[in-house]
Amino acid sequence: MLAISAVYAEEIYRWQDENGKFYFSDKRREGAERLTIKPGYSYHRIQYVYDGDTVKLVDGRKIRLLGINTPEVEGRNKNAEAGGEEAKRWLTHALKGKRVRLVHDSEQKDKYGRTLAHLFTEDGLHLNLELVRLGLAALSIFPPNLRYSDELLRAQTEAEKNSRGIWRRPEYRIKPAPSLRAGNHRGWQRISGRVKKIRTTRKYVYLTLGERVDFRIERANLALFPNPSSYVGKEVEIRGWLNRSKKHFSMLIRHPSSVKML
Repeated sequence: MLAISAVYAEEIYRWQDENGKFYFSDKRREGAERLTIKPGYSYHRIQYVYDGDTVKLVDGRKIRLLGINTPEVEGRNKNAEAGGEEAKRWLTHALKGKRVRLVHDSEQKDKYGRTLAHLFTEDGLHLNLELVRLGLAALSIFPPNLRYSDELLRAQTEAEKNSRGIWRRPEYRIKPAPSLRAGNHRGWQRISGRVKKIRTTRKYVYLTLGERVDFRIERANLALFPNPSSYVGKEVEIRGWLNRSKKHFSMLIRHPSSVKML
């Protein structure tokens, strides 16, 4: 099946409301700034929405939205997570009758062969960012793909502050590190604890939150973080997925946005 795309090259008008949100239109509006969009953008139609962060284009490409993670929807070998259907519904509605352009980062595909991209509609809506701003997605930034990371972090801070979406759901409340058990560690988690000490290996720097819990940073990504010693003695919240080995839990932290000082 051939991709349905359009080259977009016309004047666009941008304005900002009292809450700081930007709007875009091809219709002239008083007080709006006129933008000239460079020609050459290809826009594509969506064939299917799998969940809040994965879609399929009509050309057959499976697109994984960069920089974010939405809760799972029920499917083969995976259980539904709180907020997953809400994110999927929002994205489905936002894409109805719309075409999107893809903005890539350093890596164009993930290990599953999916195309990695930020999606923008023809009227300028950044779908990855809007999912975060509404609290339907959390940041999940994988270096070296850092494009729009500052904007995404600001959107998440706004969503948290206003208790939107996942940030108001009891399923995603912070869990103190000592409360972790074999039955309550699955899925995306928010874990709190005081950093006790640091240990290093050839590949990782480990920061321990107690005898049974730690988080680890790849040495290759250390330049993105504060000095690890600055975390020692501090109460932190870490966000991500836990690995369990017997009674021990560890979380891989790829980007500073996944560690929050409390």
